[in-house]
Amino acid sequence: MRTTLTVSCFILLVTAIAAGDAVAQAKSSISPGTTPSTSIDTKAALVATAQWLALVDSGKYADSWREASGFFRSKISSPLWEKSVASARIPFGALISRTEKSNTTATTLPGAPDGQYVIIQYTTSFANKKTATETVTPMLDKGGKWRVSGYFVK
Repeated sequence: MRTTLTVSCFILLVTAIAAGDAVAQAKSSISPGTTPSTSIDTKAALVATAQWLALVDSGKYADSWREASGFFRSKISSPLWEKSVASARIPFGALISRTEKSNTTATTLPGAPDGQYVIIQYTTSFANKKTATETVTPMLDKGGKWRVSGYFVK
């Protein structure tokens, strides 16, 4: 079971974020290969992320794929996303609480196109996992809308 969960989380990190060391970037705020930006308005990114996480929390994985960024959708098919996120999230049980831990803006991330990004970390509690860290990376997508480009939970 743990191996399946670890593999699923790895798949989510590699295919959805496609940024070699996104978790480390978020933990250290800025790392080599990440260009910080002070001009990115994080408010709309945080709102879009909350709406997207609500889809994931309610098990609407296909909807979360449709609402993700074009970059995200180009890296993982809807059926693979649904399978991967379900295998990673279902064992944790229902969401109990989620608190924003940090957010860092960037204009470049390894393995991702240049753009406007916010790397957000949450301290999250689930029914079957008291403490988890979720890293969500929204990006300003075509058309000027913030959409999630990566998700990782551990």
